[in-house]
Amino acid sequence: MLCLVVFLFAFSSARNSVRKVSEPNIKFLGDDNLFVTHDAVSKLLIQNKESISNKPKETIALNELESALNANDMIKRAQVYISVDGILTAEIEQKKPIARVSTNASYYIDDEGFYMPLSTNYSSRVPLVTGFVTKNELYNVYVVAKKIQSDEFLKNHVTEIHQKENGNIDLKFRLNDFRIKLGSLDRLDKKINNLKAFYQKAMKDGTLNNYSAVNLRFDKQVIGTKK
Repeated sequence: MLCLVVFLFAFSSARNSVRKVSEPNIKFLGDDNLFVTHDAVSKLLIQNKESISNKPKETIALNELESALNANDMIKRAQVYISVDGILTAEIEQKKPIARVSTNASYYIDDEGFYMPLSTNYSSRVPLVTGFVTKNELYNVYVVAKKIQSDEFLKNHVTEIHQKENGNIDLKFRLNDFRIKLGSLDRLDKKINNLKAFYQKAMKDGTLNNYSAVNLRFDKQVIGTKK
């Protein structure tokens, strides 16, 4: 009986190891908006410059395939695995853009503060970032973009984040032409609360369009410059 069990196990293992891998089953997790396409992912799932389809399971290096996918600037996280019956699955979590830099270069900033290239397949509606911005110094605009993403009021109104040469930040609203002088990131939450209070008061008074600039850089007051 023991010999029979060992024989069947060895036979099953040998048969499983030479089983051919299927065409990759690519699953995108999260949003339906695809910045990287199924075809692009398929082209990354190669080994020794050849397709992995119809290759024996034992010859597939899953770690190498995952590394190739994770090296893509549009992919946040990838996991590759093979089922018992030879179905190779690649689960892809894309990066999520929260702002789009539009200076001498164009690219996204993702929700972890990293560079993300633009996609020819899909364009995300996020605030534009202008001014003095480089790929190596995204922290200030990332913090502001993250705040905008998490705040319904800002998300509905802010269309532009402008960084000055000294690192100070200005904002621009969708329906108003005044410049919002946010300044540094110090007391950011307090400044945003002051902005909301100013906006609600000015909207109630019907004076929103009377201003050319709204200065939030002072601690206990909002200074509006009239046109």
